[in-house]
Amino acid sequence: MDTSASVPGSSSTFNFLSFDFTAPQPTQDAELLRQLSFIPGLKEMILLRQVHALEHATVWVLSETNSAYAPKSKPTKVQVDNELLGGLSTERGFYLYGEVNISDLRRAVTLGLNRLINGEWDLAVHPRCGTNASVAMLLTAGLAVGVNLLLPFRPIEQLIGLGIAATTAAELAPDLGSIAQRYLTTAIPFNLAIENITLTRDVWGRQGHFVKVRWQD
Repeated sequence: MDTSASVPGSSSTFNFLSFDFTAPQPTQDAELLRQLSFIPGLKEMILLRQVHALEHATVWVLSETNSAYAPKSKPTKVQVDNELLGGLSTERGFYLYGEVNISDLRRAVTLGLNRLINGEWDLAVHPRCGTNASVAMLLTAGLAVGVNLLLPFRPIEQLIGLGIAATTAAELAPDLGSIAQRYLTTAIPFNLAIENITLTRDVWGRQGHFVKVRWQD
């Protein structure tokens, strides 16, 4: 499931394992598409990444709106995540599931897009995104195989090793999942324009709102 969120500590440059990830540029995806337009499905992939980021930002803005009406005992800087909201991205737009007023949704989509393209890039990342679950499963499987090969083939050692693998994967998955979202499964939607929002059903029959977008250079 795709949802929206932000991660504290936004930075224009991120260094991880000696790789240098520079800040996103407004023309980078358009230039990439012009140079590699012969690659089948490239535009759809780029669109999906940008829509994915917009979906996340929209749910964050909606979560902020809902929290504004909730009783507050003291000021907090922790960003609120409305777990009743979820989404599913496609290259044509995204589905938004949960109880939401369409006027609030229109405002959230517009505001989320503006905030993303104006530097709030952390809005593209969410801890409940399906990317995190995929990373967790891959880590658990990889570590489990490694432990199985390294430790003696006795039940007690193998069970202890599997426990260590699962615990380690659970600790690493959130951070690695956020990195995967930031640099692989989302992109800042510099090329998206919002067309319309409709109440509809997805391919599985679930009711939700569909936010339709289009590509613009």
